[in-house]
Order: sequence, then C-alpha cells, then structure tokens
Amino acid sequence: MSAPPARSPRVGVWLIGARGSVATTVVAGCAALTAGLHRPTGLVTEGPAFAGSGLPALSSLVFGGHDTTDCPLPKRAEQLAAGGVLPPGLPTAVAAELAAADRDIRTGGPLPGDARTAEELITAFTEDLRDFVRRHALARAVVVNVASTEPAATGTSLPPSSLYAAAALRAGCPYVNFTPSTGLHHPALAALAASSGLPYAGRDGKTGQTLLRSALGPVFAQRALDVRAWSGTNLLGGGDGAALADPAAAAAKNAGKERVLADTLGTVPEGEVHIDDVPALGDWKTAWDHIAFDGFLGTRMVLQTIWQGCDSALAAPLVLDLARLTARAHETGRAGPLTALSFYFKDPVGTAPAALADQYTALLRFARDLGDPE
Repeated sequence: MSAPPARSPRVGVWLIGARGSVATTVVAGCAALTAGLHRPTGLVTEGPAFAGSGLPALSSLVFGGHDTTDCPLPKRAEQLAAGGVLPPGLPTAVAAELAAADRDIRTGGPLPGDARTAEELITAFTEDLRDFVRRHALARAVVVNVASTEPAATGTSLPPSSLYAAAALRAGCPYVNFTPSTGLHHPALAALAASSGLPYAGRDGKTGQTLLRSALGPVFAQRALDVRAWSGTNLLGGGDGAALADPAAAAAKNAGKERVLADTLGTVPEGEVHIDDVPALGDWKTAWDHIAFDGFLGTRMVLQTIWQGCDSALAAPLVLDLARLTARAHETGRAGPLTALSFYFKDPVGTAPAALADQYTALLRFARDLGDPE
C-alpha cells in the first residue's frame, strides 16, 4: 500500500482590508477552487507554464488580516452574491472557510480617536502577524494590501498603508501592495526594506483600464503612429468609488495610469482620466478611453474602448497569483523588489518593462527560475 502524498506546508495570506469586496472574493474564490466548485478562470498561476514552479497549493493557503470594519465575511459574501459579484449559493457552500478566515481578522487602525503612536500601531500589527503564523504553524505568511486607496503621503508621518507595510517586514513577512497607496514607498521605510532580506512587490494592481493601456500603448509605438491625445473616464461604485471621490486619492490612482502611457509611448499625450463615484454601480465599473492619433500623411483617426467589469472578480485571482509567487520567492531566498511581477501592476517597483507582452515574458522566465532556484 503506497504512502499518502505529503501535505504541503501551510502558507498564510494576511489581507489588509480583509473584510472588503476584493478580500472577500479572494477567500471565497480560493475555497471554491479548492473544493472543485469552479474552474480557475483568471488565475494565471494555474496555467501549465507554472506547473513546475513549486508554488504553494491553493489548498495550503490560510487567510487572515486587518480591517477597521466589523461586517463578518460570511455576511459580506452574501452581500456580494446579492450584487452579482459572487455566484448564487457560493457563500453558503464555503461558509465554513469564510467563518474560519473571519476569526483571524484583527482590528486595524488608526481608528477615529485612536491615540496610539505610529510605533505603537506598528508593534500591535506586528504581534498580530506573528500570532497568526504561530497559531497556524505556518511556513511563512505574505501580507497583501487590498484596502481602499488613501491620498498620497505628505510630510514625514506614516500613512496607514505604511504602518502595515512596516509591520509586515518586522514580522518577517513578504509584502505586496495591490493598491496605489504609499505602503513601502515611504522614504522612512527605505532602510527597513533594504535590510529586511524579504521580497516585496507592488504597486496598484492592473485589472482593467490600465491593462488595456499597457497592451495598446506599444501598438501605437511599434507601428510609428503618433498619439495626440488619450483621455479616459471611470465610473464605479462600492468602497473604491467612495474612496476615490476624494480628489487626493483619485490623483494617487491616476498616477499609475499616466505612467503606463508615458513608458509605453515614450511621450505624454494630452488628456487625463476622470473618476466618478456612482454608488448605484456597486462593485461594477465602466472604463472608457478615447485615443486620438495620426496615421500616414497626418490622417487623423480615433480608437475608443469600453471596459465593463467587476473589479473584485478581476482583482481576486491576481491577489492569489501574487501571494503564491511571492511566497515561493521567499521560500527560495529572494529579497528586494520582485520586478518580474510587473505584469500585475500599474506602478511596479524596481526597473521593469512597461509593455504587457514584455512583462509577461519576464513573468514566465521568473516562473521557470522559481522551479529551478539553483
């Protein structure tokens, strides 16, 4: 009688914004895939190119996190199903997994009226992470920021995203910033990031409009077509819509979108992106782009694109990809910015190609290297 297969070491995924739409979709989706209820559509790391990369199995992932809200994950999943984000019946089918993850969510901060200093908050968050790793006997844990966008940092004080990032590194956990928020980009954290010996990646997940921009920008550059203007509009609701109604938060979000065009076109065309909060849309969004360009002999032409989708369903598989890839990078001794993960980000850390095709090539090379770390 043959011995049963060895159980994969368990890997933690600690989500900042753990009761939000993206985090809830991540937990419910991972449980659904593990149970064989749905195909892994959108999950790049489930493709054949990653079969030999040594990534942690989806069934080995253990979820927890920080949040400042108290809506339980099972209830949040029911709300998402009612809005068409999750399939009908899925919250019931994975209720046990949602409840288990919810028990590992700790109160974040700073809360209104919170008198704790930045150092006290970082210390508290660090201990939450260490406790999570100890209690579940995890081989490692990856911290992924999926919280709402915060305004760009000003001055020397650390914004919430940077407090969580500092706690991740102090706890010995790799860090991924899926948002445009500051995170590890704060100058005060540069020395900690450099000395931590940990891998990190970010920032701002590339899910819709900017995904198209990173694919279309090289088309114009490679065909020697002159882009005169590139304007866009985003209509979205939910927590992101409310957060991005703040002009400062919207500016932080748009910086990555503009960088993609500058890097792929080699110039900065006229036009800007507008973000409008439409609460009735919930977790659904519409992104429209209007591209004015010149062809041969100055012939003026226009390309328009419309992207309609559910941000949580677009983001969740990418978060799972990033958690698995970053965990494996940590396991194989990598440290510093994971530039090969630029495929997933609008504003990637380190020096990375801007064109989507080049980013995908770098990702596949990274996947091969992970399977043969020597």
